[in-house]
Amino acid sequence: MSVPAAQAARLPTLADVLTGSRTGVPNVALVLGMSLLVALCAQISIPVPGSPVPITGSTLGVLYAGALLGSRRGAAAVALYFLEGGLGLPFFAGGAAGLAHFAGPTGGYLLGFLPAAWLAGWLAERGWDRTPGKALALMLAGSVVILALGLAGLARFVPASRLLPLGFYPFIPGDLAKACLSAALLPAGWKLIRRP
Repeated sequence: MSVPAAQAARLPTLADVLTGSRTGVPNVALVLGMSLLVALCAQISIPVPGSPVPITGSTLGVLYAGALLGSRRGAAAVALYFLEGGLGLPFFAGGAAGLAHFAGPTGGYLLGFLPAAWLAGWLAERGWDRTPGKALALMLAGSVVILALGLAGLARFVPASRLLPLGFYPFIPGDLAKACLSAALLPAGWKLIRRP
């Protein structure tokens, strides 16, 4: 019986190597732990003057969920984060909660978290988390997904002439900084676990 090419190309993620498992109880703990990490990162919230969308640390948590857990578990961690915040836990930016956030100005950014985590995980499963250049590209690709969906959602709330100044430009320095940090940390994680 042959293995489909898409499955054969999948490499283990850092979580796979550290736990020694891709199935079973450790996955539940990993998904829950990463959903809590995203929630913790979301508490870093810096208001952008004139914008209804703050700069947060949640994007870093979301992209790490994907990069560390892989596409399916990373997306599951984000979906669990959505459930936790939607049910009233103060897990969204700055301690906010509730389903109304998905319909508001930040809704597009939130919804972008799910495909961004999946994409980061998919790229990590193809080795993009193992070298600085590819790790940088992995993080930037995930950020592009979040920003694109965020801008699409924000367009319902701000005039077109203000869309980029309020929903894109303020986030570029932070996204670049997070990507550069990850370009160092993700490959370093692989180097650490490969030491004899």
